[in-house]
Amino acid sequence: MYKIGLHSLSLYVLFTISILPFYANLTSKLAYSDTIKSHGISTFGELKYPANFPHLDYVNPNAPKGGEISIWGFGSFDSMHPYSTKGRAGSLSSIFFETLLEGTADEPDSAYGLVAYSMEYPEDRSEVIFNLRPEAKFSDGTPLTAEDVVFSYEILRDKGLPSFRAVIEKEVESAEALNSHRVKFVFKDNVPTRDLPQMVGGLPIFSKQYYLDTGADFEASSLTPAIGSGPYVLDSIDVGQQIIYKRNPNYWARDLPLNKGRHNFDKIRIEYFADYNSAFEGFKSGAYTFRNEASSKIWATGYDFPSVEKGWVKKDTPPDGTLASGQSFIFNLRKEQFKDIRVREAIGMMFNFEWSNKTLFFGIYERIHSFWENSYLKAEGLPSEDELVFLDPLKGSLPQTVFSEEAKLAPQSSERQLDRKNLRLASKLLDEAGWIVGDDGVRRNQLGETLRLEILNDSQAFDRVINPFVENLQQLGVDAIHTRIDNAQMTERERNFDFDMLVGNFRTSLTSGSSLKQYFGSESANYSIFNLSGYSSPAADSLIENILAAKDRETLNNATRAFDRLLRAEIFWIPQWFKKQHTIAYYDMYRYPEKLPPYDLGTLDFWWFDETAFNDLKSKGAL
Repeated sequence: MYKIGLHSLSLYVLFTISILPFYANLTSKLAYSDTIKSHGISTFGELKYPANFPHLDYVNPNAPKGGEISIWGFGSFDSMHPYSTKGRAGSLSSIFFETLLEGTADEPDSAYGLVAYSMEYPEDRSEVIFNLRPEAKFSDGTPLTAEDVVFSYEILRDKGLPSFRAVIEKEVESAEALNSHRVKFVFKDNVPTRDLPQMVGGLPIFSKQYYLDTGADFEASSLTPAIGSGPYVLDSIDVGQQIIYKRNPNYWARDLPLNKGRHNFDKIRIEYFADYNSAFEGFKSGAYTFRNEASSKIWATGYDFPSVEKGWVKKDTPPDGTLASGQSFIFNLRKEQFKDIRVREAIGMMFNFEWSNKTLFFGIYERIHSFWENSYLKAEGLPSEDELVFLDPLKGSLPQTVFSEEAKLAPQSSERQLDRKNLRLASKLLDEAGWIVGDDGVRRNQLGETLRLEILNDSQAFDRVINPFVENLQQLGVDAIHTRIDNAQMTERERNFDFDMLVGNFRTSLTSGSSLKQYFGSESANYSIFNLSGYSSPAADSLIENILAAKDRETLNNATRAFDRLLRAEIFWIPQWFKKQHTIAYYDMYRYPEKLPPYDLGTLDFWWFDETAFNDLKSKGAL
């Protein structure tokens, strides 16, 4: 079971990579200067795709267009503006907006021109010029120009989400429209510039004219989406219940070679449900047609309904090569009772993954141990000599266990709900930390304060995981409670850091960039919704800078493993679980390429609709 929230769906962005053979001669390093001019950029090494490639390797370039795919959304929504802190944005509401550059699902660190057909930058990447495609247009038919790019940068800098503002203000010196189809970004001195061209190239582009004409307030919640240039536009909404997006027949980039085999569905529909179980019942009844199953119990026991038995609904397990999501119970380090690492370690010992996996999850999961789980970036064993290059200069400010012990693993338990050995070890840690068990069985400090822990939860499906954890904590003497709230309350309390512990994700990447500052940097500890833990460490800040300054893949890998080792030693999470395959179910009218890319399932991007299969299902009464 994975915890799936609206926030993660809202941040889902379709891959929209594009290039015209017409621009092929603009690629490669110019002979007469040190300026690099290219159709894309890679953090390390060469781009996989040359300028004149016909399509991505993992798509079916002849995939038919048509049909509808439908998925589910959690809870509700009251906004179609995903870049404001106000309101709860609808699923996929970033779908309207394109970027100068986009990545691929088969490379970890490359980005190719979409709205920009080429880019120019010096070897030190201290600045970058993007050359925009003159044919690029917004969905209302107006041209997309360099002025729109600058406007978008400025409005995100001044009024965007705090996470956007922080990075932009610290790392970008200026943005300037050199002419109507040429825009220049200059980066600040003394900041790592390796990833900055991709960062600014990945900012969403809004229509300046739309905001001038409507007077819309960018910071306000709105059910009217701003004008974008993407392949889909809004078809209809039923507030809090349903959203339908339709493929824009006049999409400016529909014929570009890099869009071959992509954006295949005529419509994408999202149906909202109050909780996970009701959403599953909706799938069984045919209310929507594609489901990425996150509940191991439902996967193991729930798919025996008639549509499965008749072969109308297909269960599928394609491989998943992506990083684990970093799903975990997250401590709020802003709370006084969690500042002692012994308290955090003791609490972590009371979550019994082995019992949960056997009893609740039917054995389909593996334990997360690393922030880079399911990858070659996971730190293992004692630190290598290459890792010590980064760790030794910080020796005085790092936990000594980073050097003396193997990389921290999540606690292991027996297959009984309450592991008595871990209970004894945890009790000793809390005793040493000054939390003593009283006559009533509750632990208190010298001030008489109880060791209280409230676990917030907005998913009914997670009750069966949290309740046994709370029972174990109570056996330890912790005043632990499980509080169920709705998703709107969860959003509000997350934004205000008003919690002791909740379930969240630490999303990393194979090519770590400035996003590390959002999740783990000291400057983000008190404002970023991504740094839910409030983690702050000068040593971690230094290691992040080492990662950002890495000049080659080997250096980056070693710096990342050193950082992973530190984060795990700090114990501000209780890691949960992951699996190495997707568990999906869908009405058997969808198709996908024979060889999926390693880093994305791509359902809404490069799957397609089989009209013959649809008609067959319909004739049988399946739909």
